[in-house]
Amino acid sequence: MLTRYFPILDWGRRYDGDAFGSDLMAAVIVTIMLIPQSLAYALLAGLPPVVGLYASILPLVAYAVFGTSRTLAVGPVAVVSLMTASAAGAVAAQGTPEYLTAAITLAALSGVMLTVLGLLRLGFLANLLSHPVISGFITASGLLIATSQLKHILGVKAGGDNWPEMLGSLFGSIGDTNPYTLAIGVVAIGFLFWVRKGAKPALMKLGLKPRVADMVAKAGPVAAVVATILLVVAMNLADRGVKLVGAVPQGLPPFALPSLHPSLIAQLWVPALLISIIGFVESVSVAQTLAAKRRQRIAPDQELVGLGTANIASAVSGGYPVTGGFARSVVNFDAGAQTPAAGAYTAVGIALASLFLTPLLFFLPIATLAATIIVAVLSLVDLKTPRQLWTYSKGDFAAHIATIVVTLLEGVEIGVIVGVLVGLLLYLWKASRPHAAIVGRVPETQHFRNVDRHKVLTVPHVLSIRIDENLSYLNARWLEEYVLERVAERPELRHVILMCSAVNAIDASALESLEAINHRLADGGIRLHLSEVKGPVMDRLERSNLLHDLSGKVFLSQERAFSECALDDGSEAPATDADWARGMI
Repeated sequence: MLTRYFPILDWGRRYDGDAFGSDLMAAVIVTIMLIPQSLAYALLAGLPPVVGLYASILPLVAYAVFGTSRTLAVGPVAVVSLMTASAAGAVAAQGTPEYLTAAITLAALSGVMLTVLGLLRLGFLANLLSHPVISGFITASGLLIATSQLKHILGVKAGGDNWPEMLGSLFGSIGDTNPYTLAIGVVAIGFLFWVRKGAKPALMKLGLKPRVADMVAKAGPVAAVVATILLVVAMNLADRGVKLVGAVPQGLPPFALPSLHPSLIAQLWVPALLISIIGFVESVSVAQTLAAKRRQRIAPDQELVGLGTANIASAVSGGYPVTGGFARSVVNFDAGAQTPAAGAYTAVGIALASLFLTPLLFFLPIATLAATIIVAVLSLVDLKTPRQLWTYSKGDFAAHIATIVVTLLEGVEIGVIVGVLVGLLLYLWKASRPHAAIVGRVPETQHFRNVDRHKVLTVPHVLSIRIDENLSYLNARWLEEYVLERVAERPELRHVILMCSAVNAIDASALESLEAINHRLADGGIRLHLSEVKGPVMDRLERSNLLHDLSGKVFLSQERAFSECALDDGSEAPATDADWARGMI
């Protein structure tokens, strides 16, 4: 029982030296990658860079205790950082104590929400966000994030709460571009892009083994940090207008408490809920993908608890909302991490960096951190999905594009809400107009298929309709109209068979519609039959009056229903396939 809520008790009892060595190696690589990322994402969230380090220590330890993924790397991520900046910026100005308090409170609220959802086993609520909505939101967020960092690459003052405002502000300030800052930013972006694709092959050509070359390539962002710091010091670029990170507090995270002021909580609970859902969906998708590669499994509800406790840990240590990061998790996986202990070892590495390395960051150009963010988030921009969705599903395309457009024009929170609403409306619209088909028997078989798609056998006095959806209040009226319209087109009709093989449920509203259809058809001398009704559906129908009042029968198979009804045409002999072939279709 305890292992369900404390997964560390499960993998911890089997922990050995081999796992320790693998986890330690993975932790070293992820630590090297996480240090510049933590600083950069804190900058994106509008917070002091050191807050990014704070959010990368205690949360990792908490997840190691409560999380179920063996390789998920928790910490600050780009999309959640952007959402934090949007939410905290709505209640306080960046750089003020109130802004930091809002960010800490967001982490606490998100942590509590995630934990409660996990304990109540409500992880399925994340399914409200469809893949097209998530994909559209992440694409739009990537564009917003990259655009927001261009001001640091140019060395200008610019702002804006949405994409048009950001672009307008940038174009208005482009004349103030600092050439030294621009040079650092452009070179850093070029170098980091090259590191992602070209560093490993180049290092292998120099004689390094693939694994070693990959590890060295992952340290590319650290190399960019070190190189630009040395460049600033050597050329005294601070005096030439290059903005620097400046003094970074040295030491371990302080103890912090979120605000319990009702007005602040009232302003932040909706953004916190959106951050929770987005963070969980992103995290669990990464965790499931990596777990499948090793034939492992994760428990989504316990993942909610793991992420929830990680966010609570972030709040009490002066951090901001965190979740599982895709790039770091993949690196952690490829580096050979065997258990969540790798995250705890990474936390130790970040803590050591906070204790001893922060003074070295004084001369780090902000343009370098901006370059790190831009390179990381541009991989989130997906230009293939809209084309694929247009071809496959116009409804999903509409939800995807609506999410992108609204997020770019109105901001991240409104974008997510609109995406969810559009997705739900499209779902309700589809459910209210389910697919149904008039079916006939495939010659010399007992299979029934759509008359518009296949060459099938039918008889004029029998109408077989297959319903391909559950029957509910959403489509009850539609079903009634659909059946009666098809009946009105066939004056010789004597039997209507509703093929229910795809119907898993019939609610009270749909039951009333079936009763109305039965009475309307009976008044016209037409018998209503049901076929292939599933057991659970039949159990409920037997508790109603429908079966007692039904003018026809309930058949176990569509073949039996069709055969019996086909005989009721006034002739003495049953119709055969040969008869139909001669013109009785």
